[in-house]
Parts: sequence; C-alpha cells; structure tokens
Amino acid sequence: MTSPSIPSKNIGAESLIEYPSLFPIKVMGLKVDGYVDAVRAIAEQFDPTFNEANIELRESSGGKYLGVTITVTATSREQLDDLYRTLSSHPMVKVVL
Repeated sequence: MTSPSIPSKNIGAESLIEYPSLFPIKVMGLKVDGYVDAVRAIAEQFDPTFNEANIELRESSGGKYLGVTITVTATSREQLDDLYRTLSSHPMVKVVL
C-alpha cells in the first residue's frame, strides 16, 4: 500500500478566512487600570474601522483576570499576524487566542 502524494504547493499559504471578514480575538490579562484601553488602542491601530461596541468583557471567577474579546475587520493574513504579535508582546497581555 502506498501513501497518497502530498501536493507540492505550500499548504500553509492558503487561508481558510475570506477577506474582509469580522474576526473575533480573545485577549486575556490581569484586571488592571488601562488594560482594556491598551487592547482597544491596538485594535484601532490595525483596524481603522474598529468600534468600541465590538468589545466584550468577561471577568474570571476570582476577579483577578479579564478576558477581552475584540472583533476586528480582518483584511489580510498579514494584518492578523501583525495584530496577534502586537497584542502578544504587550506587557499587560497574558494570552491571545
């Protein structure tokens, strides 16, 4: 029995997302002053059409952490990659999903 051949094209280059589209991103960090404003400012940096109405907050059961879901208008894979990198490198952010 032989293995099926794998196409030679770069599978990772294809995107499952159609652009432009609304794309939710969950950001988690400590519940501290300025955290939500920092996440909002980064979202606005990468999506000029970002609206504060596209922010959802969820506090952890112990109240120490805050989950912030932002829904941005994704226009390209590069935009999303840069947005994820910028969010992940912010000192107030613990996790980006």
